[in-house]
Amino acid sequence: MMNAAVILLLTSGCFTWSSALYSPNRAASNKLKYLLEPPVYAEVIGRRGENVTLPCILRTKPSHYKVKWTKLQSEHVGKENIIMISNSHAFKRYGRLGPRAALRNAHSMDASLQLSHLELEDGGSYRCELVNGIEDESVVVSLRIEGVVFPYQSQNGRYRLTFQEAQEACAEQDGILASFSQLYRAWTEGLDWCNAGWLDDGTVHYPIIEPRPACGGQMLPGIRSYGPKDKKQDQFDAFCFTSQMSGSVSYISGSFSFQQAEHACNQQGSELALVGQLYSAWRFQNYDQCDGGWLKDGSVRFPINNPRERCGGIPEASVRSFGFPNKMKHLYGAYCYR
Repeated sequence: MMNAAVILLLTSGCFTWSSALYSPNRAASNKLKYLLEPPVYAEVIGRRGENVTLPCILRTKPSHYKVKWTKLQSEHVGKENIIMISNSHAFKRYGRLGPRAALRNAHSMDASLQLSHLELEDGGSYRCELVNGIEDESVVVSLRIEGVVFPYQSQNGRYRLTFQEAQEACAEQDGILASFSQLYRAWTEGLDWCNAGWLDDGTVHYPIIEPRPACGGQMLPGIRSYGPKDKKQDQFDAFCFTSQMSGSVSYISGSFSFQQAEHACNQQGSELALVGQLYSAWRFQNYDQCDGGWLKDGSVRFPINNPRERCGGIPEASVRSFGFPNKMKHLYGAYCYR
């Protein structure tokens, strides 16, 4: 990894510290006069629903200044996504993140930003900027939402989703389209998938760990790319991203049709689980159930954390899929969410 020193930071109350990633321009960082260049190079990491603090500390205060927090857009286009502007006396919130943002104010030189109830879309780069006339300067902090990437295919078959349809499909399954960095991390953690899918920037990729003829030939392992595609015309699958959830998933044993599975969950005060909810339970709650069960989208899947021969015969932990069987078949149990 890159040369860096990592320091663990602790807070009290409901806000939980992780490490923090600062990535100012190194040449420019030597010229910082008012902002403290911290001795850390890591990430602020949080899960959906949690609270985090993005650190920004002043080394000295100019006589008149403002601090502006902005979420940077990955495509570097469009208006600034301002979250908050403050001075020593007052602050004002802006945009989607504003209502969930506050200044920590742990001491007089603290301009750190607290974000509460993290959402899937909150991951990315954040800039803390000290506005002081011609002496403006800034540092950048990275926030990573801890989660899981899952491939998703239309019930109509392989490669049937336009970009917008892929966005909608992920949202319907408690997720969002994954970013390239999220797909890359999933690949390093073992995701091997031979179908190409949309990512949030409109590019199309698929991750390969074990090269094979049917998946791009014998090229080296890696993220295979089709590059940017026509969002309105081209059709692929989707790579979705989700994080921890507030509820829980449970399994009801039986030989149900799809409608009977819905009814069984409703009888327990729950509903059929979404695909993203099952993946979340598998990832964050180590959910392991060696039985196929209906999900809300009409697919049948089962989560395996402890691989064994009679549970799919695949040596890797994963969520196995039977695809989209005939909904009238009385063969499967039900995965419920409440």
